[in-house]
Amino acid sequence: MQSLKTRLFGFLFPPSTDTWLAILRIGLGLQVTLYSLSLRNDWTYLLSGTARKVAEALLSLESRFVPRLGWFVASAAQLGIHEEAVLFLAWACLLAVGCGLVIGVASRLSAITAWFLHLCAAKSGGLVSYGMDNFLTIGLFYLMLSPLPDRYSLDWRLRKSQPKNPQFLGFWRRVLQLHLSIIYFFSGLTKCLGPGWWNGSSVWRALIRPPFNVIDPEILVRWKYLFPVAGIFICVLEIGYPFFVWNSKTRKIWLICICAVHAGIGLTMGMYLFALIMIVLNVAAFGPGVIRAERERISLRPQEVVS
Repeated sequence: MQSLKTRLFGFLFPPSTDTWLAILRIGLGLQVTLYSLSLRNDWTYLLSGTARKVAEALLSLESRFVPRLGWFVASAAQLGIHEEAVLFLAWACLLAVGCGLVIGVASRLSAITAWFLHLCAAKSGGLVSYGMDNFLTIGLFYLMLSPLPDRYSLDWRLRKSQPKNPQFLGFWRRVLQLHLSIIYFFSGLTKCLGPGWWNGSSVWRALIRPPFNVIDPEILVRWKYLFPVAGIFICVLEIGYPFFVWNSKTRKIWLICICAVHAGIGLTMGMYLFALIMIVLNVAAFGPGVIRAERERISLRPQEVVS
């Protein structure tokens, strides 16, 4: 029993450097920044008036405690502040905290603010949100709970922070790894249960469905024989994720393949932000140590930490 507890503790709290945390912070900061900039022209249109009210009314049927932009709009209305001004301020704050995460300024406050504002925007714009918003919320949630700041951030240099507990760093990385493994496994299992991914029809429908029909249909018809191969490859890649990405001998090839698939989705379907968030999460969780063997030497002094 004692051996089992020791193994479980060793698995959940493996000593780790903060390299993965720096990748997660910078990647999510870049994601939030690009997300904000991509919605600049449509932010007010999508999140104001009837569209937002309908989405929030449907959300209220589930719970009244889910964050939404309507809270800020209603509070500001009592002070005579227009809805457009509130929405612009929310957008500006989201952009600012995204940039703050990239350079590592007020890292934890930026992560909490980014998580809350993005969650509000995603729920208030629920009619137009998609998988990218869910994964960005997940990533920001783990980031704001992780032991920030990391040694690559500006906060570290300004505050002259002490090294974080390597067990806590390892714990939050482990939680992210387990979460991704569960997501990919059940995503792959769901795909395997239907015929669409085995015969390639799901790949075809994904590529021709507006607004993701980036590639000319004539080109797709010429390559239709590759769709079943692509579908089976994706099924195997996802359902085998928790088995092969944990193995040091197969981790590199599995990580490269999963990132390549997401990059391909971004290029062929125009889902660039979705591709970016998935690559960031995967590289942060399993990337450190893939290119070169990571021999982590945990020390009490920051200059002696090697990743």
